Amino acid sequence: MATSKNYRIGIWIIAAVMVVGTLGGFAAMILQPGNAATDENRRNQLLAEYQSQVEAQTTDLSNKYYPDFSQYASTPAAFDAAQVTELKSVDLKVGTGTEVQDGVAYAAYYIGWNPNGKVFDQSIENGKLKAPINGTGLIPGWEEGVKGMKFGGIRELTIPAAKAYGETGSGENIPPNTPIKFIVMAIEQPAEIPVSQELLNYYGN
Repeated sequence: MATSKNYRIGIWIIAAVMVVGTLGGFAAMILQPGNAATDENRRNQLLAEYQSQVEAQTTDLSNKYYPDFSQYASTPAAFDAAQVTELKSVDLKVGTGTEVQDGVAYAAYYIGWNPNGKVFDQSIENGKLKAPINGTGLIPGWEEGVKGMKFGGIRELTIPAAKAYGETGSGENIPPNTPIKFIVMAIEQPAEIPVSQELLNYYGN
């Protein structure tokens, strides 16, 4: 049956739309993996840049404080747990900076050991210092024991179990009701390295 001109034009338009839609679908299928790979590469690049900044800061701090702090790496030794009945602190080096008190932000390097002389954690690793820890949210004996220190100072803390990890302990090297010792070096809190908004957006998505 013969068709009118307008009807034929309508069929051509519908066909064209179907072809374009089909090609667009194939294009999306083909391009999507490439876009995902591009996003992942960019995210990895941004993450590597951030990690590089953190590592550079850690290295600078290690170069500055390792010579003083590393002198106490051999200090850990066995001690009589039964004799540790109260918190004690001894200044090994008096600092010259800001005094640690409530509300004062600071960071710290440390060496911690148990009555057997076993070091359960420390800031020294492979001949350098790891990133310092933030001086908040720590055990009561630490928080009490560092008060009065000045930045750059080094102090030995002897902490009774009740002000350490108490009846629960912490891991295999700190059984329940175990007193512990720390050597602590208090330093100024390092500047926070900002995370780019672009990197945050990747993880947010």
